[in-house]
Amino acid sequence: MKKLDLKKELEQLYNPPHKEPVIVDVPEMNFLMIDGTGDPNKAKEFEDAIQALYAVSYTMKFMIKKADPSKDYIVMPLEGLWWADDMAAFSAGGNRDSWKWTLMIAQPEQVTKDLFKNAC
Repeated sequence: MKKLDLKKELEQLYNPPHKEPVIVDVPEMNFLMIDGTGDPNKAKEFEDAIQALYAVSYTMKFMIKKADPSKDYIVMPLEGLWWADDMAAFSAGGNRDSWKWTLMIAQPEQVTKDLFKNAC
């Protein structure tokens, strides 16, 4: 039985063949996300967010697999968005403690709000 692999199904997003920028259509996708602030190398909140995202992602994966093995899938990699109110924080010697971030893991269609609530 073959597992669903969103990285392969969405190869144009996760492993693009082009070296130069191109415009792509991004489909609607489900994500588990956690927002936070602080230096990712020092902030306990950052570490806790990663652990929580993977714990819930794998819990949902195994709940789905147990209910219907034909709907098994590969858990996607961690992704992140980064910004700061003062973008100078991203320059050499900038203040990483002021960084803001959203960590996220893409989820397949079969992950629902109810499944998420049960997994938590």
